[in-house]
Amino acid sequence: MQASSTPDFPIAILGAGFAGLGMGIQLKKAGILSFVIIEREDDVGGTWRDNTYPGCACDVPSDVYSYSFELNPDWSRAFSPWDEIRDYLRDCTDKYKLRDHMRLGVAVNEARFDEEAGFWNLSLSDGSTVTARAVVSGLGGLVDPAYPDIKGIHSFAGEVFHTARWNHDYDVAGKRVAVIGTGASAIQVVPEVAKEVAKLSVFQRTAAWVFPKRDYIVKESTKKRYRQFPFLQRAVRLIKYWMSEFVGPFVILDSPRLSGVFERISARHLDSSVVDATIREKLRPDFQFGCKRLLISDDYYPAFNRDNVELVTSGIEEIHANSIETADGVDHPIDALILATGYQLGLATAPFPIIGRDGRSLDDAWSDGAVAYKGVSVSGFPNWFIIMGPNTGPGHTSVLVYTEAQIRHALQAIRKMIAEDIKTVEVKQDVQDTYNTGLQKRMKHTVWTSGCSSWYLNEDGSNHSLYPGLAFEYVLRVRNFKPADYQIVPS
Repeated sequence: MQASSTPDFPIAILGAGFAGLGMGIQLKKAGILSFVIIEREDDVGGTWRDNTYPGCACDVPSDVYSYSFELNPDWSRAFSPWDEIRDYLRDCTDKYKLRDHMRLGVAVNEARFDEEAGFWNLSLSDGSTVTARAVVSGLGGLVDPAYPDIKGIHSFAGEVFHTARWNHDYDVAGKRVAVIGTGASAIQVVPEVAKEVAKLSVFQRTAAWVFPKRDYIVKESTKKRYRQFPFLQRAVRLIKYWMSEFVGPFVILDSPRLSGVFERISARHLDSSVVDATIREKLRPDFQFGCKRLLISDDYYPAFNRDNVELVTSGIEEIHANSIETADGVDHPIDALILATGYQLGLATAPFPIIGRDGRSLDDAWSDGAVAYKGVSVSGFPNWFIIMGPNTGPGHTSVLVYTEAQIRHALQAIRKMIAEDIKTVEVKQDVQDTYNTGLQKRMKHTVWTSGCSSWYLNEDGSNHSLYPGLAFEYVLRVRNFKPADYQIVPS
């Protein structure tokens, strides 16, 4: 398809992370140049632009956590640090000349569908409006930091910041620092901060299963071979992908027999890493492996062997001007407070007012939980495609496997609309309902519904975040855009 055939088919891509950039690249490869990428920040990179805390790195192997069509032979480690991933995305942006298509530093305030014209009208934060025949939302679900509601937190007189908004102007060296949280960000930042501070107090509400990471530096000879023979890196990527798929049932299914295999590995990792028996038991989880997010680290457990690190498991009662008081009556003096408390789950609600057909908002459509057909399309919202929408998160492998499959699906729909002069495509309500009913039935057999509390679950215990199966199955299901599943209105 030639670019000259698309000037009357404007496309808006929301977000300039892996999803948005990947969509832009594939549109250009298809010869469709009538698109704009709207990004609220001043640069590309998404989470890898925003998360710059010490120790920040990917917890998926680098060979898999990259575009399948743009492998990078120069990763420095098996699990890349944040700045290398950010630079990788910048390089992709420049290679495919996406900056001419970008509007940076501007956010979408509202999206409203014009039924008569078959266009989306996007109102932007700078007062302008973008009109698009199709919208591809690549905003992601874990973007805005979640701040804890703790009594007295606003009265704290010292320095306080979230890991996702790290204050590099503040020097933690020689300070008394507290970290609240023991999730994916905490297990990376704790070992690094512990090296510099006078004292580090880690406040743990729930212990987590931590699997050994087995990270390593990639040899220069390996990088050279990858550059000379790209098929070798593709082979390594494929092997690592199928290894993660093999792990899938152990992580996904509600089977104590399967999850017990990894519980024993994690327990051995804990027992061999932490010297003090009392601390070991405080760090030992009491829920089934996989019920919460799988964490990997080689240096988190050993950090608690340091004399300047303490693990606090008594609940936080109140934060005072210069200390944290716990439920056991102990007052913990601190100079700085680091919040490793995760993100607001953006999958549960619309990121901004999105008004579809018949004036119905996406929040209203999702009042009983976020749903979408194959995680990509929502009935009542024509020509709107979501990358990493409801029930498309993986619990065991690279999110980019899902992302690229969704990009291909949306691209097929857009190409059909252009080729056949289609005004709107909208997934049928019964098709969407049947798909999601099937997902929720399968969800009952997953570890995520086995009893633990996690950010995966809604208040009613339903899971609208993760996909209850393996990646290759999802890719097969979303591989083809099927017109019979959609209401198609010609121009």
